[in-house]
Amino acid sequence: MSSSPRVQPAPLTGLKRYLPADHSSVVFDGGFWQGWSETVRNVTIPTQHKRLEEEGFLEVLDFDRPAGPLVRPIQPSGLSMQHFFDSDFGKWIEAASYTLKAHPNAEIEAKIDDIVAKLEQGQMADGYLNSWFIRREPEKRWTNLRDLHEMYSMGHLLEGAVAYYEATGKGRFLDVMIRAVDHIIDTFGREPGKLRGYDAHEEIELALVKLYRVTRDPRHLKLATYFVDERGQMPSYYDEEARNRGEDPQDYVYKTYAYSQAHLPVREQQQVVGHAVRAMYLFSAMVDLAVENGDPVLKEACERLYDNLVGRQLYVTGGLGPSASNEGFTREFDLPNETAYAETCAAVALGFWSHRMAQIDLNSKFTDRLETVLFNGALSGISRDGEHYFYENVLESHGQHRRWKWHYCPCCPTNIARFITSLGQYFYSTKDSELAVHLYGTNSAELMIGDTFVRLKQETQYPWDGDIRLQLALEQPSHFTLHLRIPGWCRSAEILVNGMAVDLGACVTNGYAAITREWRNGDEVRISLSMPVDRIYAHPAVSEDGGRVALRRGPVVYCVEETDLGGEPQRLRLPATSEISARYDAGLLGGAAVLEGTALEAEDAGWENALYRTAPPALKKRPFKAIPYHLWANREAGAMAIWLQES
Repeated sequence: MSSSPRVQPAPLTGLKRYLPADHSSVVFDGGFWQGWSETVRNVTIPTQHKRLEEEGFLEVLDFDRPAGPLVRPIQPSGLSMQHFFDSDFGKWIEAASYTLKAHPNAEIEAKIDDIVAKLEQGQMADGYLNSWFIRREPEKRWTNLRDLHEMYSMGHLLEGAVAYYEATGKGRFLDVMIRAVDHIIDTFGREPGKLRGYDAHEEIELALVKLYRVTRDPRHLKLATYFVDERGQMPSYYDEEARNRGEDPQDYVYKTYAYSQAHLPVREQQQVVGHAVRAMYLFSAMVDLAVENGDPVLKEACERLYDNLVGRQLYVTGGLGPSASNEGFTREFDLPNETAYAETCAAVALGFWSHRMAQIDLNSKFTDRLETVLFNGALSGISRDGEHYFYENVLESHGQHRRWKWHYCPCCPTNIARFITSLGQYFYSTKDSELAVHLYGTNSAELMIGDTFVRLKQETQYPWDGDIRLQLALEQPSHFTLHLRIPGWCRSAEILVNGMAVDLGACVTNGYAAITREWRNGDEVRISLSMPVDRIYAHPAVSEDGGRVALRRGPVVYCVEETDLGGEPQRLRLPATSEISARYDAGLLGGAAVLEGTALEAEDAGWENALYRTAPPALKKRPFKAIPYHLWANREAGAMAIWLQES
């Protein structure tokens, strides 16, 4: 019998938040997300495990054999991707676990159990668990938190263990990871004899809060709090450990600890900097800790940093981090298109952060970003067939970008998989006698609002259509408040309850319409969100997008692909007055709304043997079609552009 505790909702000891729905209580039984959910469950999860086997990842768990040749060689920086292979197992187990509760699968469960058995076998007597150091360099463990991702990897294993326990009730993996956490507690902290360190790649912090919400062990919350509070304190622990290794801290390849958000204490940080994924994981943990510890200063820091990101550093797709050199941020308003890094993992992690923020303050500005990420900057990271991916999500290409089956550093495939397989939790949340509907899409949900059990049926063709129908099934009448999000992109909305119009002017606060009444079995809510084609313009400081326009309809950002145009979209000029219409194309990659209109195209005529001339090119009219950005690079290779020149 496992010694792991039973899962319970965490006590709300600090800032009161809305509690997200259990993802397994929301079933996508039609519409947009049904197809994606089934693809990820039936194709992505099995093929990712196959890739882990084919690429030699699982070999690192053969602890009873001598370590073989490196699958990923040591880089000039001294780092191998193999240092953090454990994180990929953790994320895969987490993603797979999210599917098991509603869709039991003995074969997938057996694969997880096999990985868990090997991890348990290899775990050191004191609880330490990292396949690289156990097999290759046990004497060097905990000597380079700045570069080698030890706790990052343990954090992803911990998230996987929590998800597997919640899905199956099996506690073996959770027990393994609690022993690993016990070892970390014994090793790190401000007490005498402990190391005053913290991992440069954030992740363990938010994983520890997830563990705390299962175990209620205050040591787990205390450790997460320590790691966040210690971050950025000076003198830097990373300087100390570098000198202990016999290295000069000035030789650090990234030169500044802003790379890992360790340049200042977190409550003093004013701007989102450094590695994008690390930042998003850190800020997600900060929200969790602000809630659990009742820390308004930490919450204020999150709000300040969120506004900086969204107002000055975020791509129109919800992508973030323009630079490949640091996988992150450069300067404000630096948003290049063709060289955009915009890592899939970063967009997914922004979804985590946005969702957490919305559970404290019910404000659509947070959920709007979550929705943008879902339909654009994260979803673009996986192909429609469910087994090809993007690491970088550029906003423009001349055909050189193609999806790959696996990557040298395959962190993104498992990240987008766990995002989609846990999607139900992002749709609804509850607090006391309140139910918040954050996202729209066909699904059936079973929810508890206080002591009231409610079945909620949502029917819609969203995001291709703005009409949504909600049906409520209750065993007895119940008085509660239903919060319905009115997206920020929507300029005109209508809500009917049992055919009677709701006065939105009187009930909308921060983008959510609050309808308080006695709800009865069979009540119906109709929502109509106007969904015209919007022309989007960038801030004048985003120099690369000057004179350009992007197209958006509802939450979906569009792009033009060469395969539809028959030429490079970079040569198009979109007249400011041209009409653009939407049409549902059932034959496009499972069905999607496309945009169609007439543009101008620069001609080659008269430019023979001339690279420059004094007269501009002639322009001719030509029809064009734009497709959802998340569907690009699923067909023939070719150029693509989101931002089009406007004339």
